[in-house]
Amino acid sequence: MGSTKRTCVISVYWQCVAATAVLAATQHAWSQEFTIDRCEVIPLPEQQVSLQIDGAEKLRWHFGAQYPRPFFFPFNGPSGVSLTRMGHPGAQNHDHHRSVWFAHHSVNGTNFWSDTTKATVRQKFWFRYRDGQDECIMATQLGWFDETGKEIMEQDLVVALIPLPDNEHAVEFQLTLRPPSGVENVTLDETNFGLLAVRVSKTLSEYFGGGQLSDSEGNVNEKSIFGKQARWMDYCGPVVVGQNATRHVVSEGITYFDHPKNPRYPTHWHVRQDGWMGASFTMNALHRIDMQNPLTLRYLLHAHSGAYDAEKAARLHSAFAERTEFEIRKPHPDEKHRQYEIQRIPRANEPLR
Repeated sequence: MGSTKRTCVISVYWQCVAATAVLAATQHAWSQEFTIDRCEVIPLPEQQVSLQIDGAEKLRWHFGAQYPRPFFFPFNGPSGVSLTRMGHPGAQNHDHHRSVWFAHHSVNGTNFWSDTTKATVRQKFWFRYRDGQDECIMATQLGWFDETGKEIMEQDLVVALIPLPDNEHAVEFQLTLRPPSGVENVTLDETNFGLLAVRVSKTLSEYFGGGQLSDSEGNVNEKSIFGKQARWMDYCGPVVVGQNATRHVVSEGITYFDHPKNPRYPTHWHVRQDGWMGASFTMNALHRIDMQNPLTLRYLLHAHSGAYDAEKAARLHSAFAERTEFEIRKPHPDEKHRQYEIQRIPRANEPLR
């Protein structure tokens, strides 16, 4: 009887050894075949999407119907602290300033800027979430609905998160605006307000914190910059990092770039010492859009460490200018299990896909 027990124990032991060996071999095969994407777009509950680099969230997209229009928050800097905030530090009537958001004060005469209007911007659906090593891409479609619920403008939105050295990153935005089906045209009326706005954190603000506004032309502060044309705008200053005894201050900021191929480049800027900046596409003239002539605008936000560096900004601007546009298309036959594909348009000497 004891011999039989020993035989059973030995048999079980060798079975376990064999199973462990198979598992180890399988795990080794997985490790050899599977490549981790550095940049990821991760859908979350409550109508949110997280954009991450190396597992760390850099920004989050909120598109739930509890808000009048979608926005990004947080917009984290290299230290992991958000460089933007929700709302104005001193005025509740500016609660529509939601971090990084799309809005316009007058589209066909309808106010899509403040929270006092019933007009809304809604995400209708997403085209593609694409992970990658050099960038991850989120492509969605938004509808701009007037106070009666009628859609008066359609917006394709492409957002790319791009890793940079020293734990910095850039976020590229491509907005394509057109009338919706059955509508002949839509007008962006003349106004300072719209289309992409950034409300920086309290500590970055010139007035409420220790920050400074600078533009590409060498101007500083609101008085020197407001309404002027510039290739880019920077808002930087102190950022508080850590908790309790480890709490300390670092310097970080956001540089906001206009693309050279945008109409009316370089853009006029609407900036405030209380902590916000926006490329003001229709500051001095309206713009009419029809189905044959959609409007495409491209912008870039760079989350940087340290003080504003004009030379670094110039290099990033040149790189941004060289990158091609995105296109949203139907998948090719060998691109399975997706309804749409998103890619940068190849240059003339590059393959078509």
